[in-house]
Amino acid sequence: MSDRTALVVGGTSGIGLAAARRLDALGAAVHIVGRSRERLNEVAVTDPALTGHRADGGDRDEIAAVTEAIGEIDWLIVALTGSEGVGPIADLDLDMLRRAFDAKFWGHLTTIQAALPHLTPTGSITLIGAITARTGMPGTAGVAAVNGAVEALVKPLAVELAPVRVNGVSPGLVDTPWWSGLPDDVRRAYFAQAAQALPVRRVATADDIAEVVVLAATNTNITGTVLEADGGARLVSIG
Repeated sequence: MSDRTALVVGGTSGIGLAAARRLDALGAAVHIVGRSRERLNEVAVTDPALTGHRADGGDRDEIAAVTEAIGEIDWLIVALTGSEGVGPIADLDLDMLRRAFDAKFWGHLTTIQAALPHLTPTGSITLIGAITARTGMPGTAGVAAVNGAVEALVKPLAVELAPVRVNGVSPGLVDTPWWSGLPDDVRRAYFAQAAQALPVRRVATADDIAEVVVLAATNTNITGTVLEADGGARLVSIG
């Protein structure tokens, strides 16, 4: 796979960075995009094989400039996320929810549009949703709508953009910086409680999900599919 080129937008931390590392281990030339120059500098030290680009996934012109500089792209992975959108529907801040859509859903769309002219015919697009799109967890209606919108792109785009393959990955609870807003002791207690409810009895790591992301990106017989990598979260009730 040494002749393949991958672009991971949202690739400076969490699932995106873990996927970039796995693709690098496969021998691909891997480019990552992030908004934070500080994070890009940190990754340049820890993972010098990854080529970093500072750009906002929600800015089509910035992503277009990155893709133009890269040239042909075989595997596009969109790992954009955001920390907003959670809360009871009765008092959910709709401005916050709009920001959540801007950060994730619109970021996915603008990134796809900007990268399309550079995707190879045998290439792929892999989107990252979340299991909230298909479960009934109280307080998640907003974020469920965001992730549901992202995952709803997969099937129509798989047909529209063929032979380019389009897939999604739907993680459940994952120990990533997404949870950094919680105090460490609160996060650990919640993860311990959730692990007991999950059929796999553990909370996933970013690398667990990255393994599935790379499968979706590289397997030439998978398209139009959202792969659930949730540890069975959709099967049980997690408080």
